[in-house]
Amino acid sequence: MKAKILLLITFFTLIACKREQKNSPSESVSISNLVQYDEKNDALHLKSGNFTYDLKKNQIPFKKIILLNASMAGYISELGAENLIIGVSSPEYIYSDKIQNLLKEGKIQNVGSEQKYDVEKIISLKPDAIFTNHIASFDNTYQLLKNNGIQVIFLDEYMEQKPLEKTAYLKLFGKLFGKDKEAETKFTEIEKNYNELKQLALKAQSKPVVLANEMYGDVWYLPGGKTSVANFISDANAEYILKNNTDEKALTMSFEEVFAKSNTVQYWVNAGNHTSKKEMLSLNPFYGKLSVFNKGKIYGIMGKERQKANDFFESGIVRADLVLKDYIKIFHPELLPDYQLTYMKELQ
Repeated sequence: MKAKILLLITFFTLIACKREQKNSPSESVSISNLVQYDEKNDALHLKSGNFTYDLKKNQIPFKKIILLNASMAGYISELGAENLIIGVSSPEYIYSDKIQNLLKEGKIQNVGSEQKYDVEKIISLKPDAIFTNHIASFDNTYQLLKNNGIQVIFLDEYMEQKPLEKTAYLKLFGKLFGKDKEAETKFTEIEKNYNELKQLALKAQSKPVVLANEMYGDVWYLPGGKTSVANFISDANAEYILKNNTDEKALTMSFEEVFAKSNTVQYWVNAGNHTSKKEMLSLNPFYGKLSVFNKGKIYGIMGKERQKANDFFESGIVRADLVLKDYIKIFHPELLPDYQLTYMKELQ
């Protein structure tokens, strides 16, 4: 009898523990070193860079949002949440067909540009939240919006240098829009694709040397060795010319400095959005002195471009797998014989 009672006590204790675990707060989620969030009691605590937010359970999921940066549209589109957007700034930079159609239908409003936001219009739209990169010179505008009861959330995804951490912002948007499962499914799929592609790249017989970006005026902004561009090149099993550098930002170099490092370069990627090598040369005759310009291959990021909008800076922010696939196709075409480039295009 005692044994039976003990078994029953153990059984009910296990049931109680299971119930407690079910109701306990979810574990904190780390997107990157910049962004983390967790649920405690009845609030979602979000840390993004130097900013923190405590969002009450009755505030989320957001139903009406405004985007002040085109890059964030990629996350919204990936989650199929375009109908939540009621306003965007600088709509000419947004590539998404669905968002553009909603703009034409008047369901999404133009709220100005990065030079000047239409604050009165933003306030009148009564959004649940505004998503934007933090620009210090707009602090007075942000404060005015906050004073009118509008939640302004700063997300500086452009500062993320690990491709999959940039993709992982999907999880945060999923949490804020009540689309947790969709976000987790999408992220897991992209992560799986990315890691499989990374393994595929290792099968390549060669490891070409790569140059990136271009000159603006008399300065070449060369990505540091720990930037997202450098990480993509490395994961595509190629050798970036600044592979030993440890900077997470672009380095400013003169043409002469780049020329001295580029003798063995076979591929030049992210060379702007020019239409041809001839156009590049007309803008900067120095390019003609580079060996890669004359004997190598040059790729720009105009594969999905429409007027001022470029999908590389929209869906490409989220779809790290497709960006990596492009780089592998460029450096090791034999590994992906049937794949057509998504964001990149070879300059002739």
